[in-house]
Order: sequence, then structure tokens, then C-alpha cells
Amino acid sequence: MPAPADGEPDVGAAARRVRNRAVLIATALSLLLVVAIVLGSRGLRDFDSALIPYAVATVFLAWGVAYRYVVWISAPAAERLFRRGLGTAFSWQNFRRTPTALLRMAATYLGFQRFLGARSHARWVAHQAIFWGCLLAVVITFPLTWGWFTFTADSATGPGYVMRIWGFKVLGFSSSSPFGWAMFHGLDLAAVLVIGGVGYFLWRRTRDRATTTGQRFGYDFLPLLALLTISVTGLLLTFSEISLHGAGYEFLAVAHMISVVFTLVYLPFGKFFHIVQRPAAVGMQLFKYSSRAEGEELFACRRCGEPIDTAPYVENLRATMRDLKLDFDQWAEYCPRCKRVLRGGAYLQNVKRGFR
Repeated sequence: MPAPADGEPDVGAAARRVRNRAVLIATALSLLLVVAIVLGSRGLRDFDSALIPYAVATVFLAWGVAYRYVVWISAPAAERLFRRGLGTAFSWQNFRRTPTALLRMAATYLGFQRFLGARSHARWVAHQAIFWGCLLAVVITFPLTWGWFTFTADSATGPGYVMRIWGFKVLGFSSSSPFGWAMFHGLDLAAVLVIGGVGYFLWRRTRDRATTTGQRFGYDFLPLLALLTISVTGLLLTFSEISLHGAGYEFLAVAHMISVVFTLVYLPFGKFFHIVQRPAAVGMQLFKYSSRAEGEELFACRRCGEPIDTAPYVENLRATMRDLKLDFDQWAEYCPRCKRVLRGGAYLQNVKRGFR
């Protein structure tokens, strides 16, 4: 690689510094998680050695997520958006003006993802099923894997159980009660939700023409198949225990473990990484909301005159495009509809007419 000219930044050295910083932060976070596992499981007394592969996968997950996240926000454009969103989210001035704005944005944009409902109600329902199913599974599985949650029988004969967190008793319940059934079958409920959502998206990716044209197996199909495998093998474990008296349980347990470990390792480096990126977008949504609350003038589309967004938001988008070395930062001054019209006109002018 040729050396940079005088006055030019050494892109290779800058990239190495970012990677080195990402490795250090990711390693530190992984070590902190290991320490938390040891302490939370009371010196590994509550840690189940059969769950070691799951625990190791979660440590690698923490490393991979931290590494990718640091590299991601180190890019000039992402760093600008991240700093702007973070500054708005934790602005005391914004909090005084609208104390509940951050919570409402997190609930509507992260929890209920209302922006998906504007595109398709069916996609919104399916995405919600996957989201809440995966969230329920994570809330149950990770603490159990780390030895933070334990369930012990309070007697040798009765149906009573005691749930402890970090060794402290939290509550007691009967396994024969509806609450007890939900506690022991929470992962089954999560699997049903995920299978419903994944089933819809698999159907859509094989039937919807607009979707099939640009999809890739490793990026689009593999995550869905991984979630489906986890959910199906998890339900089969329960079926084997209840209806087959444990027949095939060992094979299913290994298959389930492999699918879970693979998915956790894959998450930081595939499509699932948007789960980690999405919370950062809440700050940008809050930035747009706070600008409007301050009475900022709305910027009008250069082509049709319809309002796009507040002037500060459009200017921030322009600056981001300049950071990306894109020489058409005026693109931010057009509304979504006019952008589609302009793209269609450019295609007709520069591509389609070339075949005549």
C-alpha cells in the first residue's frame, strides 16, 4: 500500500487504531461478564456445568457485540449520528421540557416498533412476535445460564419451588399453579411466538416478488432458519420429556445447544446486529422530536415543496453525507417521494435508454 501524501490522513493507521481500541474494549467487557458470572453464581456454586457451552457463547457474544459496536460508531458518519442522538437523549434541557419523551420514544420505537406498522400490519405483527419471543427467551435463558437464577424444591414431596436470584430468595410458588406452569414453560411460549413470526417471514421471502429479488441466503434466510431451529428443538425437548418419557432427549438437547451457540456467535456479525444498533436510533428520533418541540421551521422539499423535517435535522444529514465523501449532499433536501421519482428518472436516462 503506498504511503499517504503529505497532509493526507493515514487511513490504514487510523483503521488499526480503531480495531485495537475495539479489541481492548471488547476484551474488557468480556472479562467483566466472566467476573459477573462468577460473583452472581456465588463462586460458581449455582453454576450448572452442563450449561458451559451456552455461557461461553454469551461471553463471545459480548466480545463480538462490543467489537462491532466500537468499530461501527468510530466511522465518521455513524459517530456524528451517535453523538447527536446521545447528546439529545441525555440533555437536561430536553428532559425538563418533555420528561417522558425518551421513555415514549423507547416504547414506541424499540418496544412496539410503530414504524413497521406504517409499512405493513402483517409484518408488524410478525416482527412483534419474534421480538417479544426472543426477549422472553433471553430474559429466562441468560440468567439461568450464568447461574444467577436458581429454582429449588422447598420439600421432597410437595410441588413448591423457591426462586433465588444471586442466592437471595425472591419468591416461592407451586409448580401446579398457572404461575408455576408459566415459569417452567416460558421458553415454550417464547418458541411459539418466534415460530409464528419466522413462519410469516419465510413465507414472504419465498412468495413476495419484491422481496425475493434482492435477498441473500446468508444474510436473509440463515437468521430465520437459526431462530426456527432453536424454537423447534426447544419445543421438541418438552415434547420428549412429557409425551415420550425422555426418548431422544439427549440428541435433541445437543441439537438445541448447537443451534443456540451458533446463533449467539453469529449475532454480532450478521443481520441480527441491527438489534444492537436499533437503540442508537432512539436518540435520533428524539432529536427530531425535540427540534419540532422547540418550534424549529420545517425544511421544504426542493422539488415539490412539501415539508421534510426540521432544518437542524436536514443539516445534520447533509453533514453526514459530506463525512461519507458523497458529493450530492443536496439529496437530503428532497422528500422520500421525490427521491424515488428522481432515482427512476436517472435510471431511465442513464441505464434503460442505453439498451436501445
